[in-house]
Amino acid sequence: MALAIKEIIRMGHPTLRLPTEPYPIEKISSDECHELIADLRDTLAAAGGIGLAAPQINIPLQVAVVNIPAGPTRYGDLSEVPFSVYINPKLTVLDDSRAGYWEGCLSVPGLRGYVVRPQRVKIDFIDLEANEQSLIAEGFTATVFQHEFDHLESKLYIDHISDTRLLVFEDQFVEHDVDVLTAELQTAANR
Repeated sequence: MALAIKEIIRMGHPTLRLPTEPYPIEKISSDECHELIADLRDTLAAAGGIGLAAPQINIPLQVAVVNIPAGPTRYGDLSEVPFSVYINPKLTVLDDSRAGYWEGCLSVPGLRGYVVRPQRVKIDFIDLEANEQSLIAEGFTATVFQHEFDHLESKLYIDHISDTRLLVFEDQFVEHDVDVLTAELQTAANR
């Protein structure tokens, strides 16, 4: 079977800022749905990301996928989330305890931004069998879900950055000591 790699649209493309529509439940078992999921899976794998939302491939529907590998990544050591599909997800903050991470986005290539988000959330969604599901996510995994589901609400991670000193080019992020940079920027942001 040929890979279905789609173009990932970038910040500035109007679809990323359009309201999304709920995915029709009656179409979940359709070939159209399976094609969309294959497109998202193959595009995510080709791009080397950990999450992708349908609006990022120019489809303004409420569908997102997440695939977090276990072990060391550019985001640190992570708990695995095998490839999963989230249709019409609803996110509820369970605990307002917050932490920040340097987020990147396939639709905002070349940049990283330090974003502070709630660290314990509940996700209600529809799965590929059209069943209602729920899960609790914590820590970095909670951040990933919030980041991906932001796309379904016409938002990008940069919308959560109130101080532009918390937005850096990725090559500078890699070149300089990330811990020192994070501490300096956090201190600057709190002034």
